[in-house]
Order: sequence, then structure tokens, then C-alpha cells
Amino acid sequence: MDGAAILERLSGRFGAAVVETHAHRGDHTAVVARDALRAVLAWCRDEPALAFDMLMDLTAVDDLKFPGREDGPRFEVVYHLYSVAHNHRLRVKARVDEDDAVVPTATGLWPIADWFEREVWDMFGVRFAGHPDLRRLLMYEEFVGHPLRKDYPIERRQPLIGPQA
Repeated sequence: MDGAAILERLSGRFGAAVVETHAHRGDHTAVVARDALRAVLAWCRDEPALAFDMLMDLTAVDDLKFPGREDGPRFEVVYHLYSVAHNHRLRVKARVDEDDAVVPTATGLWPIADWFEREVWDMFGVRFAGHPDLRRLLMYEEFVGHPLRKDYPIERRQPLIGPQA
């Protein structure tokens, strides 16, 4: 099944919950409503014709200064899915506002989501509802802020930590 057929099936199954689809530069992408995200991801994994059994990557994008997106949701949470059996790929995105930057966890679908979600939380500050252990992964616990946000002050001094005596 090619990417266009995957997007068509996804749109047919979830209707208005699929906000938009595109295949920019051959990357087939579905932008879905946040409240349907968990159902979309589960269906993509469990539908035999799709069988997206591998979560290749999960990341976020901060669209704070992206032209044309100034008034829209600030963040996009991005899932890259792959089917080993069918050798096809799909990108699924969900847009979230800065004031309510929360999406459901995917750890029950793909265990590797545990580490990916912790990284997104650490770097962007997007929370994953239902995550079993959402804590910093790359930065130390006392670190203030989320360094991949576009408005993170690069001159900010962080608290120094050292060995506890």
C-alpha cells in the first residue's frame, strides 16, 4: 500500500479528526486532532493492512517563529511510524497550544515511546498524560526551562550542581 492510500484509509476511518494530510517531498503526513491521537496511533499499529509495528521516532517542533503559524498552536508532536512487514512509513502530527501542551502517552502501544516522550518533555516541555515515569532524561533535575523552545534564553545561567557531601 502506498502512502496516498494510507492517508486515504486514515481519513476515511477518522473523518474530521484528521485535520489535514500531505505528501510534501514524499513524506506522507497526517495531522490529527489531539483528542483522537491515541486512537489513531492504536489503529495504525493494529490495522493489519497498515501494521505500523515500529515507532521510529517521536519528537516535537516549536512553531513559535514559523511564518504563518504565529496565531496557531505553538507545538507539534510528531510520530514517525514504520511497518516492517509492509515496508511503508507514515508521519502523524498533533498540534498543541503552549498553555495546554499535553498529549496522551504512547507507551502502551510502543514501549520505546517511554524514552522518546521523556526527551520531548525535557527539551520542549510537552507533557504526556499517563506516562509511567515522566522526568528529565538529558538535562539534570535542577535545570530550569526547556532548552529547545525557541524562546529559551541562551544566556540563562543554570544552577550549578555538584557532589553532595
